[in-house]
Amino acid sequence: MSHKVNTGKKPGKSVWRRVTGKLHLWLGLASGLIVVFLGITGCILAFEQEIRSITQPYLFVEKQEAPYLPPSRLKAEAEKRLDGKKALSIEYPGRDRSAIVSYYDEDNYQLIFLDPYSGKILKDKNMNRDFFRVVLMGHFYLWLPPNIGQPIVASATLIFLIMMITGLILWWPKNKAARKQRFTIRWNAKWKRVNYDMHNVLGFYMTWVCIFIAITGLVMGFEWFAKSVYFVSSGGKILPPHEHPVSDTTRIAAAGAAPGDQVYMYMAALAKPGESYGVYYPSAATDPIEGFVNHRPGTYYNTDYYHYDRYTVKELPATGVYAGSFKDAAIEDKIARMNYDIHVGAILGLAGKIMAFFGSLIGASLPVTGFMIWRGRKKKSKSRQVQPEFADTAILAQA
Repeated sequence: MSHKVNTGKKPGKSVWRRVTGKLHLWLGLASGLIVVFLGITGCILAFEQEIRSITQPYLFVEKQEAPYLPPSRLKAEAEKRLDGKKALSIEYPGRDRSAIVSYYDEDNYQLIFLDPYSGKILKDKNMNRDFFRVVLMGHFYLWLPPNIGQPIVASATLIFLIMMITGLILWWPKNKAARKQRFTIRWNAKWKRVNYDMHNVLGFYMTWVCIFIAITGLVMGFEWFAKSVYFVSSGGKILPPHEHPVSDTTRIAAAGAAPGDQVYMYMAALAKPGESYGVYYPSAATDPIEGFVNHRPGTYYNTDYYHYDRYTVKELPATGVYAGSFKDAAIEDKIARMNYDIHVGAILGLAGKIMAFFGSLIGASLPVTGFMIWRGRKKKSKSRQVQPEFADTAILAQA
């Protein structure tokens, strides 16, 4: 008589799949809570621009044919609200949008919205209390100091990326009969089965979106990862540092009135209707004035940056990924510039944001459904354990 003892191992299951399964399980348990949090906050941030447009009326003004007031005028009005601090930038987002003057340092971030035609202040906003800003700081740093929170978030994201790869390996059907099951959810089945299908099927469909979200998040989270992506995309080049050119302080006496207004005029001439443009003011004596033109407002990647000597308004060359125009940038620099817009889906417009939203939502659900699968199997394995005194009887019954 042959006696077969049930060892608990599935016949034919490779060591590789068992190791992959254990890795998937324990990494999921280690990073699950943070991944859920990142997914939920990612859903909120996906439609930030659209929600702001609906809930913040001070972003808009009545469109007029009159010219904008120059930056020097708007800057002077805004600085009345800055308690002696100097404005650092001004942006003209469009003919029907309010101009935005900003100030920021390590502790403060303040935006002042003005009517670009009259100079009237529409809103003085402390961005440290802004809902989306608070959510963003949680998404990036867990509301911890950046040097502590960012590595935690980035590490959880790296674990999540590994989990998605191991998840695909575990999802892959071993035979043709199992393939249909892996692509559909049996909604009429019991809850445990529905949960299992949701984890596997929805996870498969959204993994491809989540992988891009995770990779772009890692570029922002780990410097070594950003350098690695740049190295691969450039065919072996080192990520160059972003270095501003230096203004010639020996030409201070040659400085004309309101050089920022001159740079503003240059940007206005380069911008097409519907495009955003503005000026970044220098902080130190050697800093240049920086002008920018955003050819696709609502995104960040397609922005051209120009630098000028603050005293002579002579254009200066700059180095780094963000130097010059997007159109003329090398492919690796374009990929680096597009990173954030890929992360939030804005690179593909509304369709991309919808994909990012559902990718973040499904991504947040995977640790939850995965944990429920693990708990269900753990309980099931305990209930099936045979008591030692009845072991021989169980073996005979299987003979």
